Amino acid sequence: MNFAQIRKYDVANGPGIRTTIFVTGCTHKCPNCFNEEYQDFNFGNPWTRKETDEVIEDLKLDEVKGLTVLGGEPFQNEVDLLQVLRDIKKEVQKDIWIFSGYTYEEILKDQDKKKLLEECDVLVDGRFVEALKDLSLRFRGSSNQRIIDIKKSLEANEVVLFDL
Repeated sequence: MNFAQIRKYDVANGPGIRTTIFVTGCTHKCPNCFNEEYQDFNFGNPWTRKETDEVIEDLKLDEVKGLTVLGGEPFQNEVDLLQVLRDIKKEVQKDIWIFSGYTYEEILKDQDKKKLLEECDVLVDGRFVEALKDLSLRFRGSSNQRIIDIKKSLEANEVVLFDL
């Protein structure tokens, strides 16, 4: 798995101050994607234990509310990312937000993707759709995208939106 950047302090991709990982690689190719260069699976640098340790240290800071994972497409890096999140969760218990072009329903159909989903707390799902672009939305680019409470959704066996 490659990554483009780690932001120690990010306020744009979830509530509060968050540490953010941007993985690379995405085959969705949404028109006008805001991270087009991150679609290339070879872009960025290989993820190593050093980066995992860096994120753990960042998340230990009191002012950091949680972790956000986006890209690229996290669910096209699901096997490597699953291990990274499990390693992080052994050390730090903070909420994890994950962004995906896949819908919640698509993720549930793939066991590897579902395992990654289960390690997270909130999913922002759905491909960016230019015709539905809405700059007034919090943490989303287009109105088709949903902010989903993963734990409640899995328990209820239906989508439960996250209460902002």
